Amino acid sequence: MSEEECALGDFSESLKWWKACIAAHKEAGMLYIVTPWLDLPKTVKDLDTECRYLDAIGKLCREAGLQYGYHNHAHEFEKVEGKVVMLDYMLAHTNPDYVFFEMDVYWTVIGNASPVDYFKKYPGRFTALHIKDHREIGQSGMVGFDAIFAHTDTAGVRHIFVEVEEVSGNLEDGLTQSIRYLQKAPFVKATYTK
Repeated sequence: MSEEECALGDFSESLKWWKACIAAHKEAGMLYIVTPWLDLPKTVKDLDTECRYLDAIGKLCREAGLQYGYHNHAHEFEKVEGKVVMLDYMLAHTNPDYVFFEMDVYWTVIGNASPVDYFKKYPGRFTALHIKDHREIGQSGMVGFDAIFAHTDTAGVRHIFVEVEEVSGNLEDGLTQSIRYLQKAPFVKATYTK
């Protein structure tokens, strides 16, 4: 959505692009579309417009048989106009029927927030998780994976994705080490595809 559309609260031009995007995803056999980034808005009014925009995209996705979500980074835990935390506002002002959230647990921790606190505050809103650490999963000790996995039912998690931000050696070894850590972890449910 352009700045002009945001200012006017009319995103009909952007939705034309989204209709083509959704059709292409549907044709390719995709089931999900996830927006990975929104800038921190300058005003709560702009944030509210962004939420209405996400709902409009999510409604189009739902009508096409797709699910639409939003993936966080660390800046969503900052306050807009010193009043509201961006992610809290998004969770409270988007329709769960149209927008799910894919929590990146690493970026949540970097944003000085607790994934588990968010699961409890907004139960059922986190359909997917990006399981990630500073390097290979489980190496830093800064992300409480055992607590996160103990609360996935509360969160509403149906899908988990392993992602690495950086690796100690090469990417393939880093991914393999991360996946093996999760396969051996007693707190990861057997119902997740390992």
